[in-house]
Amino acid sequence: MHAGHPDGEIARGLVRYVPAAVLARGADGGAAVGLVLLAMSPGLDVPGAAATGGLLAGALSAPHLFGPWTARRLDRARDARRVLATAFLLYAVALAAGSLLLGRAPVWAAVVAVAVAGCCGPLLTGGMSSRLPGTSGADGPARRRAQGWDALTYGIGGTAGPAAVAGLAGLFGPLTAMLGLSGAAAVAAGLTLALPRERPTDPSAERAPGVLAGMGVLVRSAPLRRVTTMTLLNALSLGAIPVIAVVLGPHLTARPGAGAALTVACGLGNLGGSLLVTVFPLRGEPERLALQLFTGLAVTLALAAVTPGLPLALAGFALIGVANALSFTATLTARTAYAPVAARAQVFVTSAGLKIAVSSVGSAAAGAMAGLGGRALLLLCAGVGAVAVLSAGADRLACRRRRHGDAARRSADAPAPARRVAG
Repeated sequence: MHAGHPDGEIARGLVRYVPAAVLARGADGGAAVGLVLLAMSPGLDVPGAAATGGLLAGALSAPHLFGPWTARRLDRARDARRVLATAFLLYAVALAAGSLLLGRAPVWAAVVAVAVAGCCGPLLTGGMSSRLPGTSGADGPARRRAQGWDALTYGIGGTAGPAAVAGLAGLFGPLTAMLGLSGAAAVAAGLTLALPRERPTDPSAERAPGVLAGMGVLVRSAPLRRVTTMTLLNALSLGAIPVIAVVLGPHLTARPGAGAALTVACGLGNLGGSLLVTVFPLRGEPERLALQLFTGLAVTLALAAVTPGLPLALAGFALIGVANALSFTATLTARTAYAPVAARAQVFVTSAGLKIAVSSVGSAAAGAMAGLGGRALLLLCAGVGAVAVLSAGADRLACRRRRHGDAARRSADAPAPARRVAG
């Protein structure tokens, strides 16, 4: 543990970080649902309401791909708290503006405002996570526990955000719900300014690489390359899970809402798994942990595919959620361990942005292949997960053999030690 960060300071850092992250990620997680509900609100009478809602949701998520450019600003900042707080506040204002403009101005005006919020979105997710090591000051097991708390904020935000939007929209209308999300992001901005200031630990921290060089770290660093590969391939499966649940539910029971119940079970499992790693932090080499836990995720997907009846299917989907939480925490651990300090935000944000994009592809692909049935799709997802683990394992083995070969050649090329001549 760093000398300048006693236990009390670490605890205070997490006490401030967790609510800020939950509010920010809850706002980001619920915004897309809220925008669709708002567009389809009868009171606004928006032409092509469903299509407009989809357009707004796309305008919110698509700018995540530009995350590396915003992340570089975060890497270069002397005080990252101000950059994050500014992004959160801009997100709040732009989201509120887009919501108020919808139905009262041309649709393109609302889309532009929402896209501005989307440009800030990557800092609510990966950008915030990239600052956790310096904010908490934790090291060793304490750092792993802090990463478990971080994973828990994703789980809570991703579950509570859409639920809060749906509840507020039902009680007070979707516009009020959207303004509530904007308020949550604004409060997160204030809490972020109260976080402990990050203390640089690397003299190169202010010399952040260019965007392309920062993105290249994900390829050049072998452990990051392998963990990112597993993350993205499994994002295809995780993006498909809500669609698979809707397809599989009616085949398990005639009761309405079975698909929604499976989705809820997965979400609850995710929350439970995130809470588990806060109590029992992950141990071991981060890349090896990721390999093991992504293997476990592939196994749980296969098991869920063969569960008979709704009760066992609910248990299977809950296990998928647990496995997802554990593997996600391992990816946070790996990014922290292997990313250079000078490019840490770029690594976190680029990984998160790519994951969101690939997850959307997974959702679309599952919808297009819905005719195969839920069980077949789950088995296909398990196969993709197995390919991810096998490809990462093959890359790891190839790199190890290359290192051994290079070491053997250097040893063969080294001059023999000179012999001492007597007399």
